[in-house]
Amino acid sequence: MTLPITGVYCAAATPVLADLSPNLPAFAAHCRWLIAEGCDGVALLGTTGEANSFSSAERKMILEAALTAGLQPGQLMPGTGVANIPETVDLTRHALAQGVTRVVMLPPFYYKGVSDEGLFAAYSRVIEGVADSRLQVVLYHIPQMSGIAISHDLIERLRAAFPQTVVGIKDSAGKLDNMAAMIARFPGFSVLAGADPLLLPLMKIGGAGSITATSNLVARDLALVYRAANDPAQAGAVDVAQARIDAYRNLSNSYVQLPAIKGMIRYQTGDAGWSHMRPPLVALSDAERNDLRTKLLAIGATVTGN
Repeated sequence: MTLPITGVYCAAATPVLADLSPNLPAFAAHCRWLIAEGCDGVALLGTTGEANSFSSAERKMILEAALTAGLQPGQLMPGTGVANIPETVDLTRHALAQGVTRVVMLPPFYYKGVSDEGLFAAYSRVIEGVADSRLQVVLYHIPQMSGIAISHDLIERLRAAFPQTVVGIKDSAGKLDNMAAMIARFPGFSVLAGADPLLLPLMKIGGAGSITATSNLVARDLALVYRAANDPAQAGAVDVAQARIDAYRNLSNSYVQLPAIKGMIRYQTGDAGWSHMRPPLVALSDAERNDLRTKLLAIGATVTGN
């Protein structure tokens, strides 16, 4: 069965200047590099992109910067879900006005313990408020951050109400059995891994691809795994790529992950500005950064700068 959204999407990090404003030229260059490395698209303004630390106006500028950089609207999948309905509608309409029809949408995440009824009402109000038949929504399941789980019953109800709109889910909870259950229950629904090590096993059971943080660094390896996961002739190459992916993922997770990802991009590009974080996140300390550099060299990374 054909899935509506497939491929390797990068959960792109967002560079900022010393004054913490978005570094749009650096972001544009990063987006172009990701596509050249084999990503099918860029899922900007998600957790890795520090989306919830940016204003709506800044988020719109960042999306427009990716388009100005030469990416096609079909290669972009911005996060547009925030804690209130009007702003979510506005960000989603803005994406559509740029020709970008696919978005990743968090549930409203401030109030915890809300019912599926409340989440269905919130998503429904957004979709009906946007009122554009082009819209394709990828739900965002990341309960460890949002505090809100997206249940299978909620997915079923949303798909019944909006079958051409609610087309997939990014599952960042890190549980393969949850993704497998969604693939079995919802034929034609794009289930995308939010954790890099799960792309390979997910592809073997009918998954759609991935939206992950480590693709900021090893997009080429993830693209190989995605395309060759079920090709016995390339099993060796897939194993090598997966080992490299896991090494980068494990290294980033040995620190606070998002500052580590940016620190790794810093050493990949030679641009020290990539280390800047928007509060409340903070950059790696000098000791952590030096340790990260040493460990990158140990896993065979090419390191630029100090």
